[in-house]
Amino acid sequence: MEDSNIHPTAIVSPEAEIGDGVTIGAYSIVESGAILGEGTKLHAQTYIGGATTLGARCEVFPFAVLGMPPQDFKHNGEKTRLEIGADTTIREHVTMHPGTASGKRLTRVGQGGYFMVGAHVAHDCVVGNNVVFANNAALAGLVTVGDNCILGGLCAVHQNARIGNFAFIGSMAMVTRDVIPYGSVLGNHAHLAGLNIVGLKRRNVPRKTIHNLRSAYRLLFADEGTFDKRLKDVSTTFASSSEVMEIVNFIREENTRSLCMPHVR
Repeated sequence: MEDSNIHPTAIVSPEAEIGDGVTIGAYSIVESGAILGEGTKLHAQTYIGGATTLGARCEVFPFAVLGMPPQDFKHNGEKTRLEIGADTTIREHVTMHPGTASGKRLTRVGQGGYFMVGAHVAHDCVVGNNVVFANNAALAGLVTVGDNCILGGLCAVHQNARIGNFAFIGSMAMVTRDVIPYGSVLGNHAHLAGLNIVGLKRRNVPRKTIHNLRSAYRLLFADEGTFDKRLKDVSTTFASSSEVMEIVNFIREENTRSLCMPHVR
């Protein structure tokens, strides 16, 4: 707790674990059991529940509420956790809830994420690294979001859905089905609208990789043949492409949600 700066109006439990160089602003509350990593900054009027672990160098803005009981009628006060990785920015009015005993008992948010005003991460979600949640993007319970995903403003993701790595969810999209890695979805209810080419280029993904993904996408979602046959053809033709095989393996995994598909032409 060396070099920490805690405002005199803040209420910090002596049973909270405060790392070195932490700043806690005016009227903030940190409950017993909370863990704040070194260099983390809480602006004024934040609320950190006792179920919360914040990694190093996180920044939490006013009126964000982290680690309060999940919005699940089955939750009866069981001890569960919310873990947030290092270098995460959490803007005003963001809410994130811990897990539930009937779920995974843990909500896990990766490192390097940016959560804009009013974003919500529900109980038992798993969110990857370097994600961006725009204003009021919301996850229901037990959602999985991969690395480097972007969720547009006012979008919502149905419980148990999976969002693959590098996927893009358009503003106001209602996602009720799984979204393939590198996919781009739009609409209410959301449909697959292509690949997240802009995101891939921004991450400096090689042109050959993007070319393979485009070719595989066209083959996978062509009009001819059955989907199972096309999936097999893609897995054979692009067996040497780890990115394409990531999509194939994502589709083949068992899950409770169906797959988000393009509109029928």
